Order: sequence, then C-alpha cells, then structure tokens
Amino acid sequence: MVGRLTHMKDDGSESPSTAPVESPRILIVGNAGQLGRELERAFAGFGRMVGLDRESVDLADPEQIRALLQRESPDLILNAAAYTAVDRAETESDLAFAVNARAPQVLAEEASRRNALFVHYSTDYVFDGKKAEPWTETDKPLPLNIYGASKLAGERGVEEAGGNYLIFRTSWVYGPHGSNFLLTMLRLARERSSLSIVDDQIGAPTSSIELARATRAIVAGLLADRFGSLQECSGLYHMTCAGSTSWFGFAKAIFARAPELLGIKAPQLTPIASKDYPTPATRPRNSVLSNAKLQTRFGVELSPWEAALEEVLTSINC
Repeated sequence: MVGRLTHMKDDGSESPSTAPVESPRILIVGNAGQLGRELERAFAGFGRMVGLDRESVDLADPEQIRALLQRESPDLILNAAAYTAVDRAETESDLAFAVNARAPQVLAEEASRRNALFVHYSTDYVFDGKKAEPWTETDKPLPLNIYGASKLAGERGVEEAGGNYLIFRTSWVYGPHGSNFLLTMLRLARERSSLSIVDDQIGAPTSSIELARATRAIVAGLLADRFGSLQECSGLYHMTCAGSTSWFGFAKAIFARAPELLGIKAPQLTPIASKDYPTPATRPRNSVLSNAKLQTRFGVELSPWEAALEEVLTSINC
C-alpha cells in the first residue's frame, strides 16, 4: 500500500530508516506507447515494475481491467494508455469513451480500493480554445470534439472514484517513439518538398521525456512526504512544457534543427489557416495551459518547448 512507500528517495534508492521499507510495485498501463516507454525509463530503479500494452489487456473491457488489478496488486498505477486518434474518434465514439472514460474510472476505483496512487493523463482538448489567456484548472471545460469529450469524462470518472490520484492535463505530446506530429513531419519531409501547416492553433508542444521526468519527480516527492499528504495533493494539474507556438511554428523549429541532427532536407513550409485544412474533428484555437498550480504545489517546471524539442531530436539521432 502507499503508506509503505514513504521512504523512497528521489533517485529511487531507499533512505536510511528504522522502519521496514518495501519496493513499490509499479504498474504502467500502455507501456508500449510514446509516454509509457518514457515512464518505464524514468521510473527504472524506483520499484518493481510491470508494464502492460494493448496485447495484455483490453481496456474496453472493465472486467479484464479489474482482473488485472487483482492479479498485479500495484502500489502505484501510471495510466499512459489512451485512444488518441482525434479525427477517427468522431466515428468511433463508443471505443473512445470506453478507453478514455470508462477504463480510467475503473482503474481509479480499483486503485482507491487498494489505497494505491493513481496517475492519469488528460488533454488540452477539453477546452474550446476561445479564451485568450492560458487555461487554468478552474476554467470550465467545453470540448469541441469526441476525443476531448471522452478525455473529460475520464477526468470526472477518476475524480468520482476518489482515493489518491493525480490527473495531469497536457498538450501536443510528442517524442522519439510512437505516432506524433514530430515523427509525422520527419516522415513527410522525406516524401515531399513542401508542406502546408496550420498556423492559427496555439499550444505548448510537450515531450514525453519531459512528462515522464516531471511525473517521476512529483511521485518521488509525494511518497517522501515533501509536499503534504497524498489526500491533500490529490487532484487535477496542468503539466506542459513552458512557452507556446503554433503548429507551423513547431514545424519550423523542427526543420531548423533536423537537417543538421538527422540529415533530413527541410521542406518549404507554408502557413495556412484551420479553415484551409478541414478535419473531421474541430480543434481549439488556443490550447495553452497555465502550469502555475503545478509549480506552486510541487515546485516542478518543465523545460521550454524549444529545449525539449532539441533533446528529442538528439535522442532520435542517437
């Protein structure tokens, strides 16, 4: 149970204590995805780790999830699994809600029953994008698409389950693995000499590496009693890289470095409006999230998005 984890140091080693210390059992759901892979790296040495991918459990089946939790009996659950096909969700709403809403609620219910700490990730797409300033945790969500609605339902399901939980809303997640904007741009650059990129949607590109690193720092601090009790700290937090840009600005930054680091010829980039690139799912114009609550509570601040991008590009090169 979580109470026995309070003697773990930041580096995952045990701190001197006369109290008995047990290595926490960590369950990473979605460990084969872009965030799950980085969580496995970040939490290496922290405890006994079990990773599960879509081949191991059907997240659309609540009974499989409950059986999984009963079998593994984890102390810490990191839920990196999600249905992330934003446009396809418009026609696969049942599956999107099963994976993004019902599954997190079931995981949270089982975590609460076992007094385990549950960490879940949500999205900037819970907002309609009509606010000019960065969005805070107290702003009213109003999703524009099925994906955002399913993720919002997941947040509320976790909150209703209670227990010890952290919900991290993030945005524009990418990394060296998986399916994401960065890797799509690099692939398209090998196929085309020019690309048209939307320039009127603003957000904070956030690397999976930074997300995993920040999650590790917060969890380690919580379990070492540095931030207050788990009950006091449980709740919803925004967690993104610092700064903001448009999709066009993100692409421009990618190709400012990709030729040197990856040997990829930069295509000609043309900024366009959202109306010139229609998609089944409507995207919010302003997706920038305020990280003030995260910084105030935990003293954690993610790197500027430009620095995080450099790290990811370098890791791809390696």
